[in-house]
Amino acid sequence: MRKILNITVILLLILGVKAQSQVTISGETTNLESPVKLYKVFDGQLEQIAQARPNQAGNFGFYFYPEYEGLFVLGYDNDQSLQKKFKFYLKKEDRLSISLTNDTLYTLSGKSNSKENQVLNKWYNLTKSLEQKSVYFDNTLSTFVDYFPAQEITVKESKDFLKGKQTGNAKFDAAIKDIIKLDLAILATNFVSTPRTAHPKIEEYSDFYSTLKASDFAKNTSLIYNYPYGKRLLLSLIYLNKTQAHLKDTKTAWLEEDLKFVPNDTLKGDVVLSYLKGIKSEGEFDAKTRNFVQFFITDHQKKQINAIKIPLLTYKGGSPAFNFSYPDEAGKNRTLSDFKDKYVFVDIWATWCKPCVDEIPYLQKLEEDLKGKNIEFISISVDAGKDKAKWLNMIKDKKLSGVQLFSSGGQDILDYYKIAGIPRFMIFDKTGKIIRADAPRPSDPELKNLIQKIIDN
Repeated sequence: MRKILNITVILLLILGVKAQSQVTISGETTNLESPVKLYKVFDGQLEQIAQARPNQAGNFGFYFYPEYEGLFVLGYDNDQSLQKKFKFYLKKEDRLSISLTNDTLYTLSGKSNSKENQVLNKWYNLTKSLEQKSVYFDNTLSTFVDYFPAQEITVKESKDFLKGKQTGNAKFDAAIKDIIKLDLAILATNFVSTPRTAHPKIEEYSDFYSTLKASDFAKNTSLIYNYPYGKRLLLSLIYLNKTQAHLKDTKTAWLEEDLKFVPNDTLKGDVVLSYLKGIKSEGEFDAKTRNFVQFFITDHQKKQINAIKIPLLTYKGGSPAFNFSYPDEAGKNRTLSDFKDKYVFVDIWATWCKPCVDEIPYLQKLEEDLKGKNIEFISISVDAGKDKAKWLNMIKDKKLSGVQLFSSGGQDILDYYKIAGIPRFMIFDKTGKIIRADAPRPSDPELKNLIQKIIDN
């Protein structure tokens, strides 16, 4: 009985901790047709995490556990648009109560809103007329004649805005300074890059534009990555700075020129990625990325580059191979590039795959026949991570030779080569390029003849 009571107490404590962590959002809206979306900020862009459809009274709500303390966004429609979006600062245990009006305005309601969101709301109230002119350009028909003077007034007022508005939350009190800087920049750059009935010459831009330098925002990733529209802002600042410098895009050096405005290598990778999405062929992709691969640093960037590249792949002879990186049975990571100057035969298999296992004796015979030749045999298991012990046991039981690698599911290599079924066999040349992305099986005598011809040539 005591054990049951102890377990119950522990569960209640755990549930209590979780209950203390949740954020509660309650709101009302005049838009009964569209769901209200909740977004987190991920690498300088919005990523939807939930949506709620209002009831007939216009009420909606969210109840969630925040992954971080910082900016979240509520809004409608196009996920990456500035229109119909509202920023809030959320942390564990926060309660947010709001009213959304005509999809373009919000007010705080009730008495439960945090000090952080009260300050953010005051900043919103100071800038909302400027936002209406910049973001809702199709409604206000604002031009630079009225916008630039209003912008200069708001910039001036922003300098004293934070006086007497400390919340006691040191993290927010530091972050709000960046939010003010970023908000003013996104409104300014958005204004000059959206449709207007009249556009200023660069010499007519107001003084504030001369203070906006992409390099000031891109010294590291934090400013750009923690802001909902960070990547969009970075590209806009680059374009602004090029315009200010009277630089024109050239057919050969336009991207190199853009990257000169960005000191941080990770953000350079994001800039390159933004220009790759319209590419139509594998050759064009390779030509445009050849000099910039060193800037694809984060796992997210590497996934993005593969998402762009994989649909373009033809797997023709001479195409670049996927430079996999997996541990061997001793735990040492091995990559395709480790075997430069050797031909490489790759077997994609799994312990649960009977056709794969049936090929093992033929593969062992092939390895023995070609012993001493300039070719490396690599077997990559796509068994799930939980089945690693089975893989190790099979290496021992079957006396598997060659290089044995474990990919924990191998989703990256399976996706890269669009492999829908295994086994799959591939041959690569001494420089890491594809010879055959779908070679004959070891049980087919043609494979030995093919490899022998490749080596002899």
